[in-house]
Amino acid sequence: MAQFSQPARAGRFTFRSTFNPAFRPTFHPVFHPLTFALLCAWAPAYAATPADAPAEADAAPVAVVKIEGSKTEDEFVAKRSGSATKTDTPLIETPQSISVIPAERLQLQGAQTLRQTLNYTAGLVSASFDSRGDSITSRGGSPTSLVDGLQYNFGFYNTTRPDPFMLERVEVLRGPSSVLYGQGSVGGVVNYVTKKPLAERRREVQVQVGSHDRKQVGVDLNEVLDDAGQWRLRVVAIGRDSGSQVDHVADDRKVLMPSLTWAPDADTSLTLHALRQQDESGSLIGFFPWQGTLLPSQYGQIPTGTFTGEPGWDAYKTDQTSFGWQFSHHFSDNLVLRQNARKSNSEVDYRSAYTSFTAIPSRNRPARPVFNADNRTIERDLIQQANALDTLLFDTQLEAKFATGSWQHTFLAGFDVQRAETRQATGRGTAAALDVYNPVYGNFTAPASLAHQPTAVLHQKGFYVQEQAKFDERWVGVLGWRRDHAENDIEGRPASRTDDKANTKRIGLLYLADGGLSPYVSYAESFLPLGGVDAYNNPFKPQRGKQWEAGIKWQPAAAVTASLALYQLRDQNRKTTDPANPQNSLQLGEVKVRGAELETAGGVRGWDWTAAYTYTDARVSRSNGADLGKRVSGIPKHNVSAWLSRGFSVGGVDGFTAGAGVRYLGTSWDGTDSLETPSATLVDALLAYQTGSWRFALNAVNLADKVQITTCIARGDCFYGQRRTVMLTARYLW
Repeated sequence: MAQFSQPARAGRFTFRSTFNPAFRPTFHPVFHPLTFALLCAWAPAYAATPADAPAEADAAPVAVVKIEGSKTEDEFVAKRSGSATKTDTPLIETPQSISVIPAERLQLQGAQTLRQTLNYTAGLVSASFDSRGDSITSRGGSPTSLVDGLQYNFGFYNTTRPDPFMLERVEVLRGPSSVLYGQGSVGGVVNYVTKKPLAERRREVQVQVGSHDRKQVGVDLNEVLDDAGQWRLRVVAIGRDSGSQVDHVADDRKVLMPSLTWAPDADTSLTLHALRQQDESGSLIGFFPWQGTLLPSQYGQIPTGTFTGEPGWDAYKTDQTSFGWQFSHHFSDNLVLRQNARKSNSEVDYRSAYTSFTAIPSRNRPARPVFNADNRTIERDLIQQANALDTLLFDTQLEAKFATGSWQHTFLAGFDVQRAETRQATGRGTAAALDVYNPVYGNFTAPASLAHQPTAVLHQKGFYVQEQAKFDERWVGVLGWRRDHAENDIEGRPASRTDDKANTKRIGLLYLADGGLSPYVSYAESFLPLGGVDAYNNPFKPQRGKQWEAGIKWQPAAAVTASLALYQLRDQNRKTTDPANPQNSLQLGEVKVRGAELETAGGVRGWDWTAAYTYTDARVSRSNGADLGKRVSGIPKHNVSAWLSRGFSVGGVDGFTAGAGVRYLGTSWDGTDSLETPSATLVDALLAYQTGSWRFALNAVNLADKVQITTCIARGDCFYGQRRTVMLTARYLW
């Protein structure tokens, strides 16, 4: 078998055709019912940013709003975004549904994970509480994760996840978005924008303690290195030592994220950025059976802290190193060249013993998680994986602005390239049955060796053009087209090679009416290569998404935004069973999704709020299987969220803030309309005090400590949500 390796260096491992069963990446220790008030208000903005205040280099600006009675220094309401068009465009002029969550909102709501950053955003649903990834759905699909505008995830269980402390903001673009970002599902994109050097000195130290013996220190240092302000340095570092709500599972993290900006003049900027991140965790998900979670069991509900793995062996350890740059040069006021690039390597040691899905005919045991005859023990399967991902990504854009008569044009042309190589070695073992009500560990057999799996290499090239035209200061049109070429090669399997070419397009029209209202209509497409071949060695075609959307946005002169979006989309070329050959799949499947999303955010006279309502009807509209006409699993029809916080004084002492949020997640189904996951209402809370450079905050997630079952699926397992988590944060900013 062919061998391949990489130069050995600290924190890395070498792949070969056979693996050392004792393999572990090197990790250095770290600090060991359905109502809501949609709030809208019209009021003057207060204390806008001074005209001479320095702005973040080459970033889409967001409105900085200082709210009366509030002591925060960052913005709560964003009014511009770069994700929807890859140009600096006001949200009110973007004919598509988009949300921007600024850092100030993440801080107020106490986000500890990427999943939590989206808790109060319309249309986004997290399906489970997991250390391996963030299971997020939007409009019936899984949105593509981007970091600084470049795709972050390729495959599964092979990379780290950014920490909220690393982020300036999160931008959510709903619906098909392939015109700008290439391959992706109908769910859209979530772009995590990381901190980059600022044009003014700023330093922050943050210390956190909380539930599950959490201890975290975060440092954010921004320095201007010369008198002219041409050189700027920012270093973000995180050290965390923590347990989790599952017994024997850690949640440790180390991050070092430096970036350096050189801006010799107002026209040119180059930012170099790097990342080294190591996470150490384990199996938070037990794949528990329906009985004992959703359905009654003789011995009651399985405790949410039950660990199905083996202490000391179970692991989910990730190690990532990346380097990249963001470059821009203005040839004139109307012509700018930009390039965004990143090279990344990540490695994962994944070991888990989990509830078995293996059928045992002699015991009438089905091929899904179930209790044994004693109604206490579960059978366990054991797996070990050594996963790795290498990526090289480039996105180069040329933007031109010009006018013709009453028309104002912003023309964008871009070319992006992706190369992603995924490698894996796997092994399986056995573990004794486990009593989930009184676990006893230690009886298992680890894999004797790991077998190399075929390496997969993705090459994708895309060329795109986009025209944004504004007529008579009232009408705004967006027209985009893209050509993609995606090749997937599987080591040793030439018949499985796929070579997909696709055209995608988008069109939108918006009218800027009086009173800050903007009605719009749009059409957008997506494509998602599936890879592989059917039973007759015919390559599978990419899934294709098509969406129509109509909506209205409202942005008065104050720090208030609101939007309503109505949409219908179809996700086509999905695999479905071949009635003539059970071993084959036909691409006749289709999912149809109809929905509505209502969202508002604001900050007026000391009050900050967000509120959202989401309606999603996602059903299988074409299929040869039993799922025809059924609701897509894990997609609630109704979701509601609302957050409200207020700055106030106590005894003449200013600087206090109190806040609370309510999240309602509606019922969902298992994919066959047989098993219903009940709705849940969760409450979050905040109490904070700021004096001078100090800020102290006490955040609680799921304050009532509700045991939430997030979803149960037809294959036989259910998942728990996050239990009550309390965190005390002390922040010093100077």
